[in-house]
Amino acid sequence: MNHLDALESQSMYIFREAFQGFDKLAMLWSIGKDSNVMLWLARKAFFGHLPFPVVHVDTSYKIPEMITFRDRMAKEWELDLIVGQNTKALEAGMGPDKGKVACCSALKTEGLKATLSEHGFTGVFAGIRRDEEGTRSKERVFSPRGENAEWDFRDQPPEFWDQFKTEFAPGTHLRIHPLLHWTEIDVWRYIQREDIPVLDLYFAKDGKRYRSLGCAPCTAPIESNAATLDEIITELETTRVSERSGRAQDKEAEDAFERLRAEGYM
Repeated sequence: MNHLDALESQSMYIFREAFQGFDKLAMLWSIGKDSNVMLWLARKAFFGHLPFPVVHVDTSYKIPEMITFRDRMAKEWELDLIVGQNTKALEAGMGPDKGKVACCSALKTEGLKATLSEHGFTGVFAGIRRDEEGTRSKERVFSPRGENAEWDFRDQPPEFWDQFKTEFAPGTHLRIHPLLHWTEIDVWRYIQREDIPVLDLYFAKDGKRYRSLGCAPCTAPIESNAATLDEIITELETTRVSERSGRAQDKEAEDAFERLRAEGYM
């Protein structure tokens, strides 16, 4: 078993443990590379069939190619797709001009929480990784949330030697992270090995490419000539630039991302 085989095996084990132990599960699908890998792994874990719906929170500000990709893949893979949206906030004029963190909180965090509450999901899979951002390094694979989906990083169960706590008090909402132990370069090597569909936005055109995808007003491409999977992997082997360097909301305040996650953001 090589490194990618071991990562794959552990992720599928997490999916199956969660499915065995919890009712009303869903998967958060951001349409980016990580969530596409997570979706691929889940389909593998359940022999080509996804036994729970996928949830996409549409802020109405996503890069248009992302929505086209979402709809195409949902049809091709026969996904039970739920699209959530904070329509009240949008009708009230919420947008990036109100402040990137305020917009993210209203359209992503509150939109997500409302969607999960509406459908009664008690556990959701999210494709976050510990290496992506400092706050996420504090996460657990099975991460309990507060009554309103708040995350308290000081009150998380220990997970030594990959022993996961899967018994929680009734009514506990969980975020489950099957990719927590992966790295960015692991993700790309797995995409290459498995031939997983991803958006063309990740591949360089005219000296720029997206490394992380989000809302169009808040996501910028990086300088890059990596136009193939091999070139992306080679670039990542030497880069010192943060993966989320193109995300505007992370730069608005030093603790912006931690505050967003504490409120229930992915």
